[in-house]
Amino acid sequence: MNVAASKSVESKQKTWTFKDSVTEGLETRWMILRIALAERLAYRGDFMLGTLMRFLPVITQIFLWWSIFQSISPSDPNAGRLSGYSFRDMVAYYLLTMVGRAFSSMPGLSSSIAVKIRDGEIKKFLVQPVDLVSFLFWSRVAHKIAYYTVATIPFIIVFVVCRDFFPSGVPNIWTMLAFVLSLVLSFMLGFYLEACIGLIGFWMLEVSSLLFVYMLFQFFLSGHMFPLDILPEPWFTIINYLPIKYLAYFPAAVALGKVQGMALVIDMLMLAGWTILFAALSKVLYRLGLRRYSGFGG
Repeated sequence: MNVAASKSVESKQKTWTFKDSVTEGLETRWMILRIALAERLAYRGDFMLGTLMRFLPVITQIFLWWSIFQSISPSDPNAGRLSGYSFRDMVAYYLLTMVGRAFSSMPGLSSSIAVKIRDGEIKKFLVQPVDLVSFLFWSRVAHKIAYYTVATIPFIIVFVVCRDFFPSGVPNIWTMLAFVLSLVLSFMLGFYLEACIGLIGFWMLEVSSLLFVYMLFQFFLSGHMFPLDILPEPWFTIINYLPIKYLAYFPAAVALGKVQGMALVIDMLMLAGWTILFAALSKVLYRLGLRRYSGFGG
C-alpha cells in the first residue's frame, strides 16, 4: 500500500473513531435520562399533591401584599402602585416565581456531591463512561421532566383560579418563547452553580456552611421574596449584574413584560454567559479535584 493510500485509511479510521465516540456518548446520556425518568415516574406520584401544597403560601402572600397596597391607596388597593407594580402584578409575579423556582432549585445537589466525595462513592465514576457532573445533570433533567409531567394539572388549576391577577392575559408568542428559554437556562445555571459548591468538597469535605450562606443570599437576592426592581439604587444595579437574579426574578419579569427589547436580549446573553461560565467551572473543579483525590479500600 502506498503512502497516500495509507494516510487515507488512517484518516478514515480517525473519523470513524470520533463519530463512534460521539454516538456512544449520546447513547450513554440518553440511557441515563431514560432510566432516571422511568424511575421517578414510578414512585413520585406525590408530585401532584406536592405542587398544590407548594402554592399554599400564595394565600399568605396575597394577604400580605394586599395590606401593603392598602396602606398605599386605602380607598382602592388595586389602583396603588409600588415601583411600577400594582397589587395584581405583585401576586402574578409571585405565582410566576414559583414556576421559576421549580426549574432552578436543586435541593440536595451540593450536599450529595460533597457526600459522594467524602464517603468515596465518587470512585465508581472513575471507571464509568460518564463523569459525575454529567450523570447528575441528566438525572436532574429526568427529575424536572417527571415533575412537570405530573404537576402540570395542579399548575393549570392554580393559574386558572388566579387568572384575574394577570390583567394583560396570555403573553404574545415571543414573550412566551423568551419565558420558556429563560426557564431552561435558569435550570442549567442553578444546576451548575450548586454543582460548583458541591465540588468544593474536594478541598473542604464539609460544604454545609458554604451552602447555608449561598442559600441565604439566594433566597433574598434571587427575587423569590419580592421583585428586585423595587429596590433603590445602587442596590438594584449591583444585584442586576449577579447571576442569582436569573433563578427567580428574571423569568417572572420576562413573562410580565417587564423586560423587553434590547434589555431582554442583553439579559438573555448574560444569562447564557453565566451558564456557560459555571458549566466550564464545574468541569475544571472536577478535574482539579480528581488530581488531589485519594481513595482507599475496595
